[in-house]
Order: sequence, then C-alpha cells, then structure tokens
Amino acid sequence: MDFEKSKQRLRGCYVTIPTLFKDDKVLSLNLAGIQAHVRFLLEGGLNHENAVFLAGGAAGDFSTMTFEERIHVVNAVVEAVGGQVPVAMGAQTTSTAELRRLSKAAQDVGADYIQVSCPFYFHHTEQDFYEYILVAAEASDISIIVYNTFWTSTGVSLELANRLVEIPNVVGLKWSTSDPNWMTFEQVIKTFAHRLCVIDNQMQFVASHLLGARGFEVHVCNYWPQWGAALIKSLNQQDYSEVQNMLLKAAQPFMRLWMKIDQEYTGGDGHLDKLCMELVGLPSSRSRPPTRDIRKRYREQARRMLIEAGVPRVKR
Repeated sequence: MDFEKSKQRLRGCYVTIPTLFKDDKVLSLNLAGIQAHVRFLLEGGLNHENAVFLAGGAAGDFSTMTFEERIHVVNAVVEAVGGQVPVAMGAQTTSTAELRRLSKAAQDVGADYIQVSCPFYFHHTEQDFYEYILVAAEASDISIIVYNTFWTSTGVSLELANRLVEIPNVVGLKWSTSDPNWMTFEQVIKTFAHRLCVIDNQMQFVASHLLGARGFEVHVCNYWPQWGAALIKSLNQQDYSEVQNMLLKAAQPFMRLWMKIDQEYTGGDGHLDKLCMELVGLPSSRSRPPTRDIRKRYREQARRMLIEAGVPRVKR
C-alpha cells in the first residue's frame, strides 16, 4: 500500500452507492441497475479528483446482505467505475472473523479502501475496537477508513484516534461527533488532518474544510452528481458562502425529510436516496426489510423537495 497515494486519492464527495434490488419475492440484487447508476454518476461529472464511491455501506443495505452479496455489489461497482474513481467497500460487521474475510475479499476484487466502524449490538471498549482494526490491517494490504459510528456502539475518542493513526493501513477518518458544544468535531480535524484524510460526516463543510478535511459525505450526489462536482469546486476555491448556500438549499431539506421518515415511519439509510433517484428517472428499488417501502407514502414530499432545490429531470 502506498500511504500517501491512498491518502491523496481519498478526497471530494464521499458517495454511498445505494444497493438496488429486483422487484421479486426475495429482493435479489440488481447488479445491472447498480452499474447503470454508477455510469450516471460518472457522466454527471464525478471523477477521481472530486469523488470516492462507497459500495455496500449503510445506505447500501449492508446489514441485510449475505457476505457473498456484499462481495458481488462491490465487484459490480469496481467494474462499472473502471478505475475512474476510487472505491471503498463497507466492511462493518459484528464479527472479527468476518472482518478479516471482508478485508481480504475487498482487496481481491480491486477495491481501494474498506470502511470499518466499531462492532454494533454490544457496547465494546476502545481496546476492543483498536484490536478489531488491527485485524483488518493485518488481514490484507488494503487502506482503511475508520468510521466513527458513535450512535451504534463505542465512539472514537481523541485518545483512541491517537492510537489508530499509528496503524499503517489507516488513511482516513469518517468523522462526526455527538457533542458539538465542546468543539470536539473541530479539535479532531485540526489534530489529525495532516496525518489522515478526514471525511466530514456532519455537514459542517465550511468549518471542516478550513481545518483541513478533504472528504465530504453527501447523499445529494446520488441523484444530482453535478451538484457534488460544483460543491467540491467551490470548496477548493474557498467560496464558502456559495458552499453554505448549496447545503441550505439542497442538502438540509434532504436530511430534514430523512429525519421525518425515521421518526414517524421507518428506520434505515439509503431509502430516501433511492426514492429521489426514482423521481429523476434512474434505476431504483425499495430497501430490504426490516426497512419498510417509503416510496408511495413520501413520493410527493420528496418530489416537491427536489423541485424546490432545483434538481434537474424531476418527474412532474
């Protein structure tokens, strides 16, 4: 692994590719649909200078797929990308043994990174998490993005981050925090941006870019890739007023509707991406259960949101 090359390539819009399913009884994988979506993103201006694609992350329904299905999905994305954009594979799991297999398999199919977060279900200690990351690093030579999913299990403290950055394979930190009042979010970026690529998962893009973050998690790209390319261009030009306006007009309404769905109807990640994709004429599907199908119930609210944001191609 070339550490500096891996770090430099991990930048721009961090796009979680939704996993699409066929409309059959078992919701089998629609690999052709996933690949068509990847081509749409590439044709919309996303490339190795402004994006990284994540296959099989939370918005990619990883928790509802078998091990073999997860490998099929990342392989389909790698094939469709054809080297034009770096690819990360979601490697979240509750099993250290499975993490070892995921690390090896991701490298075998040509992914550039794996994204790893603390195992969920049990509340693990920081030492548990540290040793878990070590296993992923020892299993293959693939680059690792540590994902701070504090809402599912143990979070990444400043002290733990100090230990993790010493693991040679760790090149990225996908970062958000549960305690913004004490500026922990900003402190970690300032401390580690020189060593790692920090990916802002909290939509504080102006502040994080000023402090050195170079990756930015945005769902809007899945149905409006031109917006993502323009966002990264504005960040690189330090046009922070434009960046903030873009977030308020397009990203915040998406997150607000997602929260509404989560609070009143069903939990999940990627279901709203898919509905928005369907509304601009892209291949799409529901998410697998236990997430319920949101498309009929929230179609009109999503359609109005897209139109108000200025998204092109919205079906009227």
